[in-house]
Amino acid sequence: MFDGVVLLWFILTGLSFLFVVVDVWKTPESPVLKWGFVILTAFTGPFGTFFYVLGCREPLKGTHEQYVSSTWRQVLGSTMHCASGDGVGIIAGAVIGSFLTLSPVLDTTLEYLLGFGFGWGYFQAFAMRDMAGGSYVRSLKMTFLPEFLSMNVLMGAMVLVMRLTMPHVAGASNPANSAFWFVVSMALLAGAVAAYPMNWWLVTRHIKHGMITVPAQAMAVGDHAGSERGPAQDGGEHGGGHGPTAKAEKTSRAALTGMTLLSVGVFALCLIIVSVVTAN
Repeated sequence: MFDGVVLLWFILTGLSFLFVVVDVWKTPESPVLKWGFVILTAFTGPFGTFFYVLGCREPLKGTHEQYVSSTWRQVLGSTMHCASGDGVGIIAGAVIGSFLTLSPVLDTTLEYLLGFGFGWGYFQAFAMRDMAGGSYVRSLKMTFLPEFLSMNVLMGAMVLVMRLTMPHVAGASNPANSAFWFVVSMALLAGAVAAYPMNWWLVTRHIKHGMITVPAQAMAVGDHAGSERGPAQDGGEHGGGHGPTAKAEKTSRAALTGMTLLSVGVFALCLIIVSVVTAN
């Protein structure tokens, strides 16, 4: 029964992935977010396609900016960006940890470092550096806190699903087995759902970017630098995106500290639950 579910899942994932890979390049969205949808769909299959069609794919040509302007779609873009960037690193860590037969503590540490490192260093700071005026160092500073808050919640949920599921699913601890990829896919989906509320808080306070519409002229000439230009350069409203702007300064230090403690607390709680359950 389980093998049949896994087989059906991978068939649907293959079809979903093919659709997004072919279709997403016609959508006037930032290149890094396009890649984000591709990566997310590779792991979440029909769910990734559903998110793409409902949240980003313009229903009529020329309507993308208006279509993605709603807050929930902006937050979806932010969450998807986090899940795809961090998720690749976390899953890579799980694969490496499995081959090296690391202890649970070392395995979780490796997953966190790779997830945060790739998500922050490349998917956020490098890929979106134009929002910081082209400065990678400045972009690293701007994106550290939002990435940290989102990553903690995302990984907490992923660890919870993976650690509590893998011991009960035959072959799930072996990356050479399809069961492993099914479990990590479900874990990434759970992580994205869990991280959505945190990204809502970040996006609505202009601490993190959402969807970004690429001008038609930029798409025509392949101007990736222009396509990633965001609110930091255009007064906060260019391209239908919300991002790190001066408005973020209005968020009090107390609020930022509180959300930081909350994100760390969520991650710690997930680890405690895993520790208690697996010890029994």
